Amino acid sequence: MMSLFFPLLFISVLCMNSFSEVQGKKWKGEGTTQNLESIVIGRCYEYIRLVNPAVGEKNCSQIWEAFKNAFISKDPCSILPKDYELFINLTFHMIPPNKSLFWENNQLLVNSFAARGRRYMSVGDTLFGFLADFLYWCGQADSPGLDYESCPTMAECENNAVDSFWRIASVTYAKHSSGVIQVLLNGSAEGGAYPQPGFFADYEIPNFQKDKISQVVIWVVDDIEGPDRDSCGTNSVKTLETRLKTLGFDVTCTDNYESVMFLLCLDYPDHSKCAFAS
Repeated sequence: MMSLFFPLLFISVLCMNSFSEVQGKKWKGEGTTQNLESIVIGRCYEYIRLVNPAVGEKNCSQIWEAFKNAFISKDPCSILPKDYELFINLTFHMIPPNKSLFWENNQLLVNSFAARGRRYMSVGDTLFGFLADFLYWCGQADSPGLDYESCPTMAECENNAVDSFWRIASVTYAKHSSGVIQVLLNGSAEGGAYPQPGFFADYEIPNFQKDKISQVVIWVVDDIEGPDRDSCGTNSVKTLETRLKTLGFDVTCTDNYESVMFLLCLDYPDHSKCAFAS
């Protein structure tokens, strides 16, 4: 009898552990980034002191409270962009004319090319975007704590804390972009350089202020070792060009813009695509 008891006990423990893991990890997405409060407040001071002191004084503790209160103690699938309005108001600053850089499917490249606002200012180079870039977060209904185990993905629910944040950030960024604006797209991306649906298509273009924008400059750049799936005047980029022109914007488009290619080729100096003419 004892010989059967221990195998059965072992199986029972395994089942309990598996059940516990399923219970603990409710969602499919990453859980809240550890030390979230310290990171957000630290980034706030880094931004106003080192990255872009021109924005002036900001109350970083108050900004954290506004950010946290947008989603804490709430159903993580019922967070709306408007919940972040106070946070946006507290972090808002003007975006310099001719410096806006929109993008799809190439965030790391955009971060490098923008150079933290020194060359261009992408949404991640604004104070509100800088504080949240690459972070994950969500709360739990009727609980003051953060969920460090898992957070919902867009596939699980549209109104999750992270995606709702980036919607209002994108809308704010687009509304206050002016002059010549740049759009950097990935010509090697599966599904096309201009994805629909997408943040650029759904939240940024509809909020462009036509009277403030003199030109839209599109750069379609392929990955160095990637395929050439999309180019100016073809496929999804043609759809984008047509949409912008129909809205009345002056549009130009360049494939494999040389300045961006120079940056990409730092990691592939011997690649055939990096043999620039002298």
